[in-house]
Amino acid sequence: MLRTTCEKWGEKAAILYPDKGFKAVSYRELLEIARSYAGVLRGLGLKAGDRIAVQSENCKEWVFLDWACRTMGVVLVPIYPTLPTDQSQYIVNDCGARVAVAGSPEQAAKCEGLAGVKTLLLRHAEGSIEDLVEKGATPITPEDWNAQIDAAKPDDVATIIYTSGTTGLPKGAMLSHRCFTFLCDSIYKDLPIRDTDVFLSFLPMSHVYERFVGLTLVFSVGATVALSRSLKSLASEIAEVKPTIMACVPRFLEATRDRIIDGSAKESPLNKKLFQMTLAQGTKKAHGKFAPLAGLLDGLVGKKIRDRMGGRIRFFVSGGAALPPHVSDFYRAFGLNIIQGYGLTETTAVTSVNHPDRNRPDTVGEPITGVEVKIAEDGEILVRGPERMIGYYNLPTETAEALDAEGWFHTGDIGTFDGQYLKITDRKKDLLILANGKNVAPQSIENKLRESPFINEAVLFGDGNEFVFGLILPNWERMKAELGDHSPNAELGKKEAARLLIKQEVDKVNKTLADYEKVKKHAIIDAEFTIESGELTPSLKVKRRVVKEKFQQVLAELSG
Repeated sequence: MLRTTCEKWGEKAAILYPDKGFKAVSYRELLEIARSYAGVLRGLGLKAGDRIAVQSENCKEWVFLDWACRTMGVVLVPIYPTLPTDQSQYIVNDCGARVAVAGSPEQAAKCEGLAGVKTLLLRHAEGSIEDLVEKGATPITPEDWNAQIDAAKPDDVATIIYTSGTTGLPKGAMLSHRCFTFLCDSIYKDLPIRDTDVFLSFLPMSHVYERFVGLTLVFSVGATVALSRSLKSLASEIAEVKPTIMACVPRFLEATRDRIIDGSAKESPLNKKLFQMTLAQGTKKAHGKFAPLAGLLDGLVGKKIRDRMGGRIRFFVSGGAALPPHVSDFYRAFGLNIIQGYGLTETTAVTSVNHPDRNRPDTVGEPITGVEVKIAEDGEILVRGPERMIGYYNLPTETAEALDAEGWFHTGDIGTFDGQYLKITDRKKDLLILANGKNVAPQSIENKLRESPFINEAVLFGDGNEFVFGLILPNWERMKAELGDHSPNAELGKKEAARLLIKQEVDKVNKTLADYEKVKKHAIIDAEFTIESGELTPSLKVKRRVVKEKFQQVLAELSG
């Protein structure tokens, strides 16, 4: 696939990378650089089937190394740069990596001293992979390289990607070359992706979602991918690159929405009113309701919002977690289309996706062409198709539990079909079974609570209890502005006015729920959930088990 694309598109930009603005790597150059990196892999003594671990922030060298590994049959094992030493070492040891490549000395230190593992930097240092390439170490001829590429089989392992591990130790999902090529072909049939598209990549390359969309799908169609420096520079990069498609997660979309809303609040009274009217009229229009002023207001306000997104966005692709309805409504109100998709590490990131022209934001779309999806008797979503993993590395028992005799992968997600459209209702393991036998799906309730401008996060519990209870992490800045009280967070959270404000928000949600689903008790927590502190997975899902352990005393008081 890489050879075909690079030969077809030649001098066209494959990659735009940050360097005093953005510089381009053409498809012709990408092929040449990947061959140079392949030579370095051979010089390190790596052969087809060997594993190499990579723990680095996003950069162009990450892309080059990834493609070199694929062409040489070397199995690349990505590790999130945010993971601590013990988890990094667990993955390196578990996959049997012979080489560990790090993006910085700090990352390298995590794996130094491991028996049988050679550690080296990816770039910017003497003896790094980048340095070896520039010095022309162990070159590989085009003939040798092509022979290595031709020796690969579709069902060979291309990569091992370790699951985030919301419960227990992470498991290494083995994905074949066929997983990626099949999805590229199928998605091209199901989505209007063109060679003229420009993607802006900012999600971690360690994650299967970005690995497929930003490092594989883009190149399969001859499109261009721009690599972001960081989240901090993303706003200016969007204006500079003017992307047409962005793969993102709901937390990014929600944070961007909040910044736009907060910015409008600082405008003049007239501009603030125009913004609110545009949002209201645009939302009505998006839902097919009568909105006579939507067109006029869109020209005055909507276009400015779209210009902030570069002015060329055709659609955002949202995955990794459920997209809250209020977030989707906000973007649609300003003419920005978010198509939601669904997939897991074990299904190479994509199982279903909406189409921009028949988008159902309350669903995760229709199954990809060639992928089978069905709902088991207990409501679990089962998936079968060429994009499904081979199995978990060195875990035959866990593989047998996940893959049944008929080849169906048991996702652990609960869902339903609405016609051809798939809906996700919750995680099977997250379902709260109350003492009265009632099943409560907490995620949908948590999403409703997070729609409040005063609530950043909500985590609900109640398994085996008489009622549902939970932890509320407020949006402290908005709460302080609302109450006119700028006391320290912990102090403010104990005040009656703050407690009443949060209770009102919880009560609003409770009015929409069945009696057994209602959040009967809650506690305001002065905390921030992060990857580093352990409450979030690298893909920003809440680790309910970790939260339960950290706040067990508070939860014990609530459950009584």
